[in-house]
Amino acid sequence: MSAMAHLIGLKELSSEQIRQLVERGEYWAKRPMEQAELLKGRFVANLFFEASTRTRFSFEVAQKRLGAHVLNFIPETSSSVKGETVYDTLRTLEAMGVEAAVIRTKKEGLLQELAESVDLRLINAGDGTNEHPTQCLLDLLTMKQQFGRLEGLTVAIVGDLRHSRVLGSHLHALPKLGVKLLLAGPKSMMPQPALIPAGVEIVELDEAVQTADVVMMLRVQLERHAESLYISKEEYHQQHGLTLERAAMMKPGAVIMHPAPVNRGVEIHTDLVEHEKSLIQKQVTNGVAVRMAVLEILLKGSDIRWESSLATVN
Repeated sequence: MSAMAHLIGLKELSSEQIRQLVERGEYWAKRPMEQAELLKGRFVANLFFEASTRTRFSFEVAQKRLGAHVLNFIPETSSSVKGETVYDTLRTLEAMGVEAAVIRTKKEGLLQELAESVDLRLINAGDGTNEHPTQCLLDLLTMKQQFGRLEGLTVAIVGDLRHSRVLGSHLHALPKLGVKLLLAGPKSMMPQPALIPAGVEIVELDEAVQTADVVMMLRVQLERHAESLYISKEEYHQQHGLTLERAAMMKPGAVIMHPAPVNRGVEIHTDLVEHEKSLIQKQVTNGVAVRMAVLEILLKGSDIRWESSLATVN
Protein backbone atom coordinates (compact mmCIF):
# COMPACT_ATOMS: atom_id res chain seq x y z
CA MET A 1 0.00 0.00 0.00
CA SER A 2 1.48 3.35 -1.00
CA ALA A 3 1.93 5.75 1.92
CA MET A 4 -1.06 7.82 3.05
CA ALA A 5 -0.72 10.58 5.61
CA HIS A 6 -4.42 11.50 5.74
CA LEU A 7 -7.76 10.56 4.22
CA ILE A 8 -9.11 13.92 3.12
CA GLY A 9 -10.99 12.77 0.02
CA LEU A 10 -10.98 10.27 -2.82
CA LYS A 11 -10.22 12.91 -5.42
CA GLU A 12 -6.57 12.80 -4.36
CA LEU A 13 -6.28 9.00 -4.35
CA SER A 14 -5.31 6.77 -7.25
CA SER A 15 -7.52 3.91 -8.40
CA GLU A 16 -4.99 1.50 -6.87
CA GLN A 17 -5.14 3.21 -3.48
CA ILE A 18 -8.95 3.10 -3.52
CA ARG A 19 -8.94 -0.59 -4.48
CA GLN A 20 -6.50 -1.43 -1.70
CA LEU A 21 -8.61 0.37 0.90
CA VAL A 22 -11.65 -1.59 -0.28
CA GLU A 23 -9.68 -4.85 -0.18
CA ARG A 24 -8.51 -4.15 3.34
CA GLY A 25 -12.09 -3.38 4.31
CA GLU A 26 -13.06 -6.72 2.80
CA TYR A 27 -10.45 -8.38 5.01
CA TRP A 28 -12.08 -6.96 8.14
CA ALA A 29 -15.60 -7.62 6.85
CA LYS A 30 -14.72 -11.33 6.82
CA ARG A 31 -13.83 -11.06 10.52
CA PRO A 32 -16.92 -9.31 11.94
CA MET A 33 -16.31 -10.20 15.59
CA GLU A 34 -12.52 -10.07 15.71
CA GLN A 35 -10.89 -7.90 18.35
CA ALA A 36 -7.40 -6.81 17.36
CA GLU A 37 -4.68 -5.04 19.30
CA LEU A 38 -3.12 -3.32 16.30
CA LEU A 39 -3.61 0.16 17.78
CA LYS A 40 -3.21 -0.82 21.42
CA GLY A 41 -2.14 2.11 23.56
CA ARG A 42 -2.68 4.68 20.80
CA PHE A 43 -5.11 7.59 21.09
CA VAL A 44 -7.66 8.64 18.49
CA ALA A 45 -10.11 11.55 18.76
CA ASN A 46 -13.52 11.97 17.13
CA LEU A 47 -14.48 15.60 16.49
CA PHE A 48 -18.04 15.84 15.13
CA PHE A 49 -19.29 19.39 14.60
CA GLU A 50 -22.40 18.05 12.81
CA ALA A 51 -24.90 15.45 13.94
CA SER A 52 -24.15 11.82 13.13
CA THR A 53 -25.23 8.36 14.18
CA ARG A 54 -23.81 5.78 11.75
CA THR A 55 -20.52 7.46 10.93
CA ARG A 56 -19.65 8.47 14.46
CA PHE A 57 -20.55 5.18 16.12
CA SER A 58 -19.02 3.00 13.41
CA PHE A 59 -15.75 4.93 13.75
CA GLU A 60 -15.84 4.38 17.49
CA VAL A 61 -16.58 0.67 17.10
CA ALA A 62 -13.76 0.41 14.54
CA GLN A 63 -11.32 2.21 16.83
CA LYS A 64 -12.15 0.04 19.82
CA ARG A 65 -11.99 -3.16 17.80
CA LEU A 66 -8.45 -2.18 16.84
CA GLY A 67 -7.57 -1.62 20.50
CA ALA A 68 -7.24 2.18 20.40
CA HIS A 69 -8.09 4.59 23.20
CA VAL A 70 -10.97 6.76 21.99
CA LEU A 71 -11.67 10.39 22.88
CA ASN A 72 -15.05 11.83 21.84
CA PHE A 73 -14.93 15.60 21.49
CA ILE A 74 -18.19 17.39 22.33
CA PRO A 75 -18.22 20.92 20.88
CA GLU A 76 -20.86 22.23 23.32
CA THR A 77 -18.69 21.40 26.35
CA SER A 78 -15.32 22.30 24.84
CA SER A 79 -13.31 25.50 24.48
CA SER A 80 -14.76 25.91 20.99
CA VAL A 81 -17.67 27.71 22.68
CA LYS A 82 -15.06 30.21 23.92
CA GLY A 83 -13.80 30.81 20.40
CA GLU A 84 -11.00 28.23 20.16
CA THR A 85 -10.33 27.25 16.54
CA VAL A 86 -10.28 23.68 15.28
CA TYR A 87 -6.59 24.15 14.52
CA ASP A 88 -5.85 25.09 18.15
CA THR A 89 -7.96 22.18 19.37
CA LEU A 90 -5.96 19.77 17.22
CA ARG A 91 -2.65 21.23 18.39
CA THR A 92 -3.85 20.73 21.97
CA LEU A 93 -4.69 17.08 21.23
CA GLU A 94 -1.30 16.63 19.56
CA ALA A 95 0.42 17.90 22.70
CA MET A 96 -1.41 15.23 24.70
CA GLY A 97 -0.22 12.43 22.43
CA VAL A 98 -3.33 11.94 20.27
CA GLU A 99 -2.24 10.55 16.89
CA ALA A 100 -5.35 10.74 14.72
CA ALA A 101 -8.49 12.84 14.45
CA VAL A 102 -11.75 11.97 12.72
CA ILE A 103 -13.51 15.20 11.79
CA ARG A 104 -17.01 16.06 10.54
CA THR A 105 -17.58 19.72 9.75
CA LYS A 106 -19.84 22.05 7.79
CA LYS A 107 -16.81 23.86 6.40
CA GLU A 108 -15.73 22.49 3.04
CA GLY A 109 -11.98 22.17 2.58
CA LEU A 110 -11.20 22.55 6.29
CA LEU A 111 -9.30 19.28 6.54
CA GLN A 112 -7.17 20.15 3.54
CA GLU A 113 -6.17 23.37 5.28
CA LEU A 114 -5.46 21.63 8.58
CA ALA A 115 -3.42 18.84 6.99
CA GLU A 116 -0.75 21.35 6.03
CA SER A 117 -0.17 22.50 9.60
CA VAL A 118 -0.76 19.60 12.02
CA ASP A 119 1.00 16.30 12.60
CA LEU A 120 -2.05 14.19 13.46
CA ARG A 121 -3.47 11.83 10.90
CA LEU A 122 -6.71 13.41 9.68
CA ILE A 123 -9.74 11.46 8.49
CA ASN A 124 -12.63 13.20 6.78
CA ALA A 125 -15.99 12.07 8.21
CA GLY A 126 -17.80 14.53 5.93
CA ASP A 127 -17.02 18.17 5.14
CA GLY A 128 -19.98 20.26 4.06
CA THR A 129 -21.20 19.15 0.64
CA ASN A 130 -17.68 18.31 -0.51
CA GLU A 131 -16.73 14.67 0.25
CA HIS A 132 -17.50 11.76 2.55
CA PRO A 133 -14.74 9.30 1.61
CA THR A 134 -15.39 6.50 4.10
CA GLN A 135 -19.07 6.36 3.11
CA CYS A 136 -18.01 5.97 -0.50
CA LEU A 137 -15.52 3.25 0.42
CA LEU A 138 -18.12 1.25 2.35
CA ASP A 139 -20.50 1.60 -0.61
CA LEU A 140 -17.79 0.25 -2.91
CA LEU A 141 -17.15 -2.68 -0.58
CA THR A 142 -20.88 -3.47 -0.46
CA MET A 143 -21.09 -3.46 -4.27
CA LYS A 144 -17.99 -5.65 -4.59
CA GLN A 145 -19.40 -8.18 -2.14
CA GLN A 146 -22.68 -8.30 -4.03
CA PHE A 147 -21.37 -8.54 -7.58
CA GLY A 148 -17.83 -9.85 -7.10
CA ARG A 149 -16.45 -6.87 -9.02
CA LEU A 150 -16.72 -3.14 -9.51
CA GLU A 151 -15.50 -2.65 -13.05
CA GLY A 152 -18.33 -2.81 -15.58
CA LEU A 153 -21.14 -2.08 -13.11
CA THR A 154 -23.71 0.63 -13.74
CA VAL A 155 -24.58 2.72 -10.68
CA ALA A 156 -27.40 5.26 -10.58
CA ILE A 157 -27.26 7.89 -7.84
CA VAL A 158 -30.61 9.59 -7.43
CA GLY A 159 -32.03 12.50 -5.47
CA ASP A 160 -30.55 15.56 -3.79
CA LEU A 161 -27.28 15.50 -5.71
CA ARG A 162 -26.35 19.15 -5.24
CA HIS A 163 -26.06 18.86 -1.46
CA SER A 164 -24.58 15.35 -1.21
CA ARG A 165 -21.02 14.89 0.00
CA VAL A 166 -21.51 11.18 -0.64
CA LEU A 167 -21.94 11.97 -4.33
CA GLY A 168 -18.86 14.22 -4.07
CA SER A 169 -16.73 11.17 -3.30
CA HIS A 170 -18.45 8.83 -5.76
CA LEU A 171 -17.96 11.33 -8.60
CA HIS A 172 -14.23 10.86 -8.16
CA ALA A 173 -14.08 7.17 -7.22
CA LEU A 174 -16.53 5.38 -9.53
CA PRO A 175 -15.09 6.57 -12.88
CA LYS A 176 -11.57 5.67 -11.69
CA LEU A 177 -12.74 2.12 -11.04
CA GLY A 178 -14.43 1.54 -14.39
CA VAL A 179 -17.97 1.99 -13.09
CA LYS A 180 -20.58 3.68 -15.29
CA LEU A 181 -22.25 6.42 -13.26
CA LEU A 182 -25.75 7.75 -13.95
CA LEU A 183 -27.24 10.75 -12.16
CA ALA A 184 -30.94 11.51 -11.81
CA GLY A 185 -32.90 13.99 -9.74
CA PRO A 186 -34.85 17.25 -9.69
CA LYS A 187 -33.27 19.97 -11.82
CA SER A 188 -33.01 22.21 -8.77
CA MET A 189 -30.94 19.54 -6.98
CA MET A 190 -28.46 18.71 -9.74
CA PRO A 191 -24.75 19.39 -9.17
CA GLN A 192 -22.98 22.19 -10.96
CA PRO A 193 -22.05 21.01 -14.50
CA ALA A 194 -18.40 21.88 -13.89
CA LEU A 195 -18.28 19.30 -11.08
CA ILE A 196 -19.46 16.40 -13.24
CA PRO A 197 -16.55 14.39 -14.73
CA ALA A 198 -16.51 13.33 -18.35
CA GLY A 199 -18.40 10.08 -18.94
CA VAL A 200 -20.92 10.62 -16.14
CA GLU A 201 -24.45 10.73 -17.60
CA ILE A 202 -27.50 12.69 -16.48
CA VAL A 203 -30.65 10.67 -17.22
CA GLU A 204 -34.34 10.55 -16.35
CA LEU A 205 -35.27 8.69 -13.17
CA ASP A 206 -37.10 5.83 -14.86
CA GLU A 207 -34.14 5.17 -17.17
CA ALA A 208 -31.78 5.16 -14.20
CA VAL A 209 -33.92 2.66 -12.30
CA GLN A 210 -34.37 0.37 -15.32
CA THR A 211 -30.73 0.21 -16.38
CA ALA A 212 -28.63 0.32 -13.20
CA ASP A 213 -27.14 -2.59 -11.28
CA VAL A 214 -27.19 -0.38 -8.18
CA VAL A 215 -29.88 2.23 -7.50
CA MET A 216 -28.55 4.50 -4.75
CA MET A 217 -31.14 6.88 -3.35
CA LEU A 218 -30.02 10.04 -1.55
CA ARG A 219 -31.76 11.79 1.31
CA VAL A 220 -33.28 15.17 0.66
CA GLN A 221 -31.02 17.30 2.87
CA LEU A 222 -33.52 19.86 4.07
CA GLU A 223 -30.97 21.28 6.54
CA ARG A 224 -28.81 22.43 3.61
CA HIS A 225 -31.60 24.03 1.59
CA ALA A 226 -32.08 27.76 1.87
CA GLU A 227 -35.82 27.20 1.57
CA SER A 228 -38.12 24.26 2.26
CA LEU A 229 -39.13 21.84 -0.48
CA TYR A 230 -41.18 23.53 -3.17
CA ILE A 231 -43.49 20.51 -3.22
CA SER A 232 -44.84 18.26 -0.50
CA LYS A 233 -42.95 15.17 0.61
CA GLU A 234 -45.66 13.01 -0.94
CA GLU A 235 -45.31 14.79 -4.28
CA TYR A 236 -41.53 14.49 -4.14
CA HIS A 237 -41.88 10.76 -3.55
CA GLN A 238 -44.15 10.28 -6.55
CA GLN A 239 -42.10 12.46 -8.88
CA HIS A 240 -38.52 11.78 -7.77
CA GLY A 241 -38.54 8.89 -5.29
CA LEU A 242 -38.12 5.14 -5.51
CA THR A 243 -41.76 4.10 -5.37
CA LEU A 244 -42.93 0.50 -5.31
CA GLU A 245 -43.87 0.87 -8.99
CA ARG A 246 -40.40 2.08 -9.95
CA ALA A 247 -38.71 -0.62 -7.89
CA ALA A 248 -40.67 -3.20 -9.90
CA MET A 249 -38.95 -1.81 -13.01
CA MET A 250 -35.45 -2.67 -11.73
CA LYS A 251 -33.65 -5.33 -13.71
CA PRO A 252 -33.13 -8.81 -12.20
CA GLY A 253 -30.25 -8.86 -9.74
CA ALA A 254 -30.22 -5.08 -9.28
CA VAL A 255 -29.99 -3.79 -5.70
CA ILE A 256 -31.03 -0.74 -3.67
CA MET A 257 -28.58 1.29 -1.59
CA HIS A 258 -28.86 4.43 0.53
CA PRO A 259 -26.19 6.15 2.67
CA ALA A 260 -28.83 6.89 5.36
CA PRO A 261 -30.44 8.28 7.38
CA VAL A 262 -33.50 7.42 5.34
CA ASN A 263 -36.52 9.66 4.87
CA ARG A 264 -39.11 6.90 4.56
CA GLY A 265 -41.83 7.76 2.13
CA VAL A 266 -39.82 10.62 0.61
CA GLU A 267 -36.86 9.43 -1.47
CA ILE A 268 -37.73 5.77 -0.92
CA HIS A 269 -40.89 3.83 -0.07
CA THR A 270 -40.77 2.50 3.48
CA ASP A 271 -41.38 -1.09 2.30
CA LEU A 272 -38.17 -0.96 0.24
CA VAL A 273 -35.82 -0.04 3.10
CA GLU A 274 -35.63 -3.65 4.32
CA HIS A 275 -36.69 -5.30 1.07
CA GLU A 276 -34.75 -8.32 -0.23
CA LYS A 277 -33.22 -6.04 -2.86
CA SER A 278 -31.99 -3.59 -0.20
CA LEU A 279 -28.37 -3.54 0.99
CA ILE A 280 -28.87 -0.60 3.34
CA GLN A 281 -28.18 -2.54 6.55
CA LYS A 282 -25.23 -4.25 4.88
CA GLN A 283 -23.80 -0.81 4.17
CA VAL A 284 -23.97 0.01 7.88
CA THR A 285 -22.18 -3.23 8.75
CA ASN A 286 -19.47 -2.54 6.20
CA GLY A 287 -18.91 0.92 7.64
CA VAL A 288 -17.08 -0.60 10.60
CA ALA A 289 -14.86 -2.77 8.40
CA VAL A 290 -13.88 0.05 6.06
CA ARG A 291 -13.15 2.44 8.91
CA MET A 292 -10.97 -0.19 10.56
CA ALA A 293 -9.06 -0.42 7.27
CA VAL A 294 -8.60 3.34 7.05
CA LEU A 295 -7.42 3.68 10.66
CA GLU A 296 -5.07 0.74 10.34
CA ILE A 297 -3.50 1.94 7.10
CA LEU A 298 -3.03 5.52 8.29
CA LEU A 299 -1.61 4.59 11.70
CA LYS A 300 0.29 1.40 10.84
CA GLY A 301 1.35 2.15 7.27
CA SER A 302 4.21 -0.04 6.11
CA ASP A 303 3.92 -2.15 9.29
CA ILE A 304 0.88 -3.93 7.82
CA ARG A 305 1.67 -7.43 6.61
CA TRP A 306 -0.45 -6.80 3.54
CA GLU A 307 -0.19 -9.97 1.51
CA SER A 308 -0.48 -12.48 4.33
CA SER A 309 -3.35 -10.66 6.00
CA LEU A 310 -5.43 -10.72 2.83
CA ALA A 311 -5.70 -14.49 2.98
CA THR A 312 -9.22 -15.78 2.48
CA VAL A 313 -11.10 -16.83 5.58
CA ASN A 314 -12.52 -20.32 5.33
